[in-house]
Amino acid sequence: MKPSIHPAYGPVVFRDRASGDAFLTRSTLTGDRTVEWTDGRTYPVFDVEVSSASHPFYTGTQRVMDSAGRVERFNRRYGREASEER
Repeated sequence: MKPSIHPAYGPVVFRDRASGDAFLTRSTLTGDRTVEWTDGRTYPVFDVEVSSASHPFYTGTQRVMDSAGRVERFNRRYGREASEER
């Protein structure tokens, strides 16, 4: 890598505003707000609206669509008529 053209890459805490969960990772983001992590060190903190801790897909609270009903409705509308025309 060329020196002095890349942003600083260091540890950052991302905190989910919906669930309150936080995780420590590395990023190029910088900010004014900090938080003390469980290891006793202080890291920059960024609040995010949605993370894997609160997103319905990852938490298992996602609604399941009735795919069988959709297939039956499609067949009622188009299945019989399309096969009779051929």
